Amino acid sequence: MTGIDLSPALPEIVVLTAASIILIVDLFVSDARRYVTYWLTQLTLLIATCVTLTTLRLTAVKGFHNLVVDDMLADFLRIACFVSVSLMLFYSRSYLQARGLFRGETFVLTLFALLGMQVMITGNNFLSLYLGLELLSLSSYALVALQRDQNRASEAAMKYFVLGALASGMLLYGMSMIYGATGTLDVDLVASALHGANVNRTLLIFGLVFVVSGVAFKLGVVPYHMWVPDVYDGAPTAFTLLIGSAPEIAGFALTLRLLSGALQGAYVDWQGMLIVLSILSVVLGNLIAIAQTSVKRMLAYSAIANMGYMLMGFLTANRYGFSAAMFYVVTYVLTTLASFGVVLLLSRAGFESDRLEDFKGLNQRSPWWAFIMLLTMFSLAGIPPTVGFYAKFMVFEAAVNEGFVWLAVIGVLASLYGAFYYLRIVKLMYFDDPVETAPVVARGDAQLLLSVNGLALLVLGILPQQLIGLCAIALTQSHFP
Repeated sequence: MTGIDLSPALPEIVVLTAASIILIVDLFVSDARRYVTYWLTQLTLLIATCVTLTTLRLTAVKGFHNLVVDDMLADFLRIACFVSVSLMLFYSRSYLQARGLFRGETFVLTLFALLGMQVMITGNNFLSLYLGLELLSLSSYALVALQRDQNRASEAAMKYFVLGALASGMLLYGMSMIYGATGTLDVDLVASALHGANVNRTLLIFGLVFVVSGVAFKLGVVPYHMWVPDVYDGAPTAFTLLIGSAPEIAGFALTLRLLSGALQGAYVDWQGMLIVLSILSVVLGNLIAIAQTSVKRMLAYSAIANMGYMLMGFLTANRYGFSAAMFYVVTYVLTTLASFGVVLLLSRAGFESDRLEDFKGLNQRSPWWAFIMLLTMFSLAGIPPTVGFYAKFMVFEAAVNEGFVWLAVIGVLASLYGAFYYLRIVKLMYFDDPVETAPVVARGDAQLLLSVNGLALLVLGILPQQLIGLCAIALTQSHFP
């Protein structure tokens, strides 16, 4: 280890060390004092954020023999993941306590899942990218199955595990083919090899198909979406929020490092694949969501459609498209946190607020939380002045600039009929009589953060320039071969 620069992976080292310490400390903490490990987890996220800010630099720095790269893109996405996971823990504290899930295993597995996301974000080698993905996946499988006495959770975890293993195998097989075609696993060297004349194009294309398929499964886009509605619906809502938020940021980073970093020279080949995936996702995701009666399943199909919109930015294969996709995924995660935060807020011991009927008359029970939910639904539907409007506008603009006007038209039409199921919840909250009359009770910190989260959707919709500029700068100052 002599002479090795640890700074590119310092935030990862902090999270790994803290997770190990929390795992040991939790052995000596009673159930009544489990808040100790909870706050240690939150402290870890705060320290990791501060460490990331102190290592922020304009130039990319590689470490561990080019296995990892620390650039502005990595730092921005790391902080986004830290904030996302922290908000998830704040929102779900009461939910976890009511279901006996407020314990060390939850916090440690969450930190290890976060560590996997960080490795995916900073990976500069197919090997490190794959290891990060597997660490995230294995931790997610365990979290979904943590409520062992619930058949739905166990069934969802089994489906997630089997299909996830299949997708991981496809991704690894594709990476091995690309290695056979280029002779390297390093992202920079693969990108350089694609411009040479010694590349086996047939083997490269086969490998590319498997890599895109593996990435598409992890993003949950059609036709690799089978696991998404079952996992969203079967997992405890707190873990559904975790799976549907920060990992989407890591999935964006994985897609960017692979397609824009290593395989940019083969964009003509993967561009057509992304077009098909994007069209199927936005059309079928929005269409099937209309028929759902469960809010969690509805949001699952909404996630499928939203990842399809994000891919519209990717298929342009230029920096503006990547910046639009980055802005889209960040704002989508922010919206997902707020929407599931309200669902968690309305849930209590023995009651899951995951049916459409549970939102009837919410405005009469709590006008404020009805307003926050309205903002999230407007943002997901892409209705101004919420930030979701600008997110969709940017990916549509990126597609039009590259000549894909017809694709943007399909996206707009899908958004129009997809708005039905978002506005249906608004109609239930404001125009129907309440079925549930129990008061909405939540911890003060969760209420404050959820309120700020919801209002941020409105503020960023009115003043989106700062976040758009930050995404553009992060990509401009990032390391690309």
